[in-house]
Amino acid sequence: MASRPSKRRRVTPPGEDGHESTNKDAKIQKAFFKNAANWNLEQDYESRSRKAKKKEAKKNASEGGGRLPVKTAQGTWQVQDDADSIASDADWLESEGDEGGIEEQPEAVVPEEPKIPEREQIRKAQEELAKIATQLNEDPEEHPGAFKALARIGESPILAIQKLCIVTQMTVYKDVIPGYRIRPATEEAAGEKLSKEVRRLRTYEQALISGYHGYIKTLAQHAASPGSETRKAGPPISSIAFTCACTLVNAVPHFNFRGDLLRILVRKLSSRKLDDDFVKCRQTLETLFRDDEDGKASMEAVSLLSKMMKAREYRIDESVLNMFLHLRLLSEFAGKASQDKVSHPGNLSNGKRPKGKREFRTKRERKLLKQQKEAEKVMAHADATVSHEEREQTQSEILKIVFATYFRILKMRTPHLMGAVLEGLAKYAHLINQDFFGDLLEALKELIRESESAEDGDEGASGEAQEEDDLSVVRDTSREALLCTVTAFALLEGQDAHNARSDLHLDLSFFITNLYRSLLSLSVNPDVELGARSLHLTDPNDASSGNPTERRNNKINLQTTTVLLMRCLSGVLLPPWNIRSVPPSRLAAFTKQLMSVALQMPEKSCQAVLGLLHDVLHTHGRKISALWNTEERKGDGTYKPLSETVEGSNPFTTTVWEGEILRKHYCPKVREELTAMEKELRTI
Repeated sequence: MASRPSKRRRVTPPGEDGHESTNKDAKIQKAFFKNAANWNLEQDYESRSRKAKKKEAKKNASEGGGRLPVKTAQGTWQVQDDADSIASDADWLESEGDEGGIEEQPEAVVPEEPKIPEREQIRKAQEELAKIATQLNEDPEEHPGAFKALARIGESPILAIQKLCIVTQMTVYKDVIPGYRIRPATEEAAGEKLSKEVRRLRTYEQALISGYHGYIKTLAQHAASPGSETRKAGPPISSIAFTCACTLVNAVPHFNFRGDLLRILVRKLSSRKLDDDFVKCRQTLETLFRDDEDGKASMEAVSLLSKMMKAREYRIDESVLNMFLHLRLLSEFAGKASQDKVSHPGNLSNGKRPKGKREFRTKRERKLLKQQKEAEKVMAHADATVSHEEREQTQSEILKIVFATYFRILKMRTPHLMGAVLEGLAKYAHLINQDFFGDLLEALKELIRESESAEDGDEGASGEAQEEDDLSVVRDTSREALLCTVTAFALLEGQDAHNARSDLHLDLSFFITNLYRSLLSLSVNPDVELGARSLHLTDPNDASSGNPTERRNNKINLQTTTVLLMRCLSGVLLPPWNIRSVPPSRLAAFTKQLMSVALQMPEKSCQAVLGLLHDVLHTHGRKISALWNTEERKGDGTYKPLSETVEGSNPFTTTVWEGEILRKHYCPKVREELTAMEKELRTI
């Protein structure tokens, strides 16, 4: 059976009166054919512009969309707009849908792209990274755009690809970075006429600088992100970022954006969490301080550390402050400094340099000399050599920053940093300006008084403040007192202070008396031979010992207590600035006390004490030989080993009998030291 034909849509709407519309259309058509006979179509086509024709064709195509013209009711032809066409088609579809005509067609479904597995993406990223790295390794100047390609791979949302990318970039930059610092491009240099080789090199250098700067920013972002990965996923990306930054600091400390790398490390050192990344950053800066020759990198790192400590109100770990002990430049510096000024050996007392005899030169000679100095300066800059003047200036700035940090902490009395400050002052005491001796000695005396009151249990409010502070530790007051004494004697060692002693009015009797009174307590200290890096075991019978790691952190600095004690005793009994000026009463009192102390000390400490007494006998044998002979007593009364003063102990009223017991000591080296000391006595 034949289907019913579908109803067609009328193009022109019907008029109100059918006859009138028909007559009107006939008249319009007749007028159209009459005018068309007079048209010269060929001439119009020839005179038409070709460009306008193309533009009009494009315009018609864009406006009409390739649709056929429609004849309107007025007899003209026009192309319908998209909106009108869509609206009329929608009306027509609605009207046809009501009549049950044509059904709506379903929309076409766009097929989704196949999702690549994560493992396959990682494999492709590895291949791409290896390809780019090989190109840069072979000839980096031929591929300046490869640095951006490496960074583009690191923008992947997959964490494994990000880790691979930052490690690959670190290796590439470590290999391709030149041995000089690249200057930024200026507008004048951009307009210069350059050869092909020079232009190629500058293009490569600017690409390297741009890529390296973006890479350091990426490292800073990753280092600031919290590491929340599981152990299966490997180390967190923050740890890898710190490793890359540390490697670049030690490998290319001379290159651009060194300050940005140092800020990454200093930001980590400001945290209270002492993890592997913290230790890694600290060791990196220690290596930088030891290997730095020109001092610019060290000065920048010291400045950042000082600002960080001040901003955090010195709530830092003690090991951060101990990094100043690794500064190579301060051990090679010959000037004197305080927290605000530096005096060099060539300077006069008033700070002015002496004027030499001025040599007469003509104007031409002065001009040639000036040109010669400029040429030498350019050559030195090209050879990357550091002049002595620049090095001394850098050392002076570092020394001022370090001393300013030490003196601030000394003034604030930060408990957990006092040991580190005293150790630093003891090491760099020969660099302290003599004008600052008086104030520093008074501060050291005050610290010793505080340590004595803390030993007696009179801590007061300071003990409560320590309990509230998270960084406060149990202070080793006896060790701090030894450090104060070492610092006081180190101020006079290696300087011209003995010549200006009358002017400075330095009195060290307070430190000598405190050292004498502390000998007995130090002899029974169980940790006298243990340092900061020694293994400390927990006493099972001591409930206050706590965690052994906490007890190890309570120790301060790097030297053992025995070493500090020997340094103090050498400064008191064998002062290098005036070795013959030690009074006999002081020598005899310390000798008798040290022989008594040697009975309680461990074998190594006992050996060290006997070795020191051997040197004292060799230097001052005639002054103290009566202590070993009962028939040559020079004093009256009784011996007082617990006297408050050294002279009040009355040492010449007793004899040294401890040697008879030390002859039966279990350690053969102790017996050998005692034999050598007695042999020295027989030669007097």
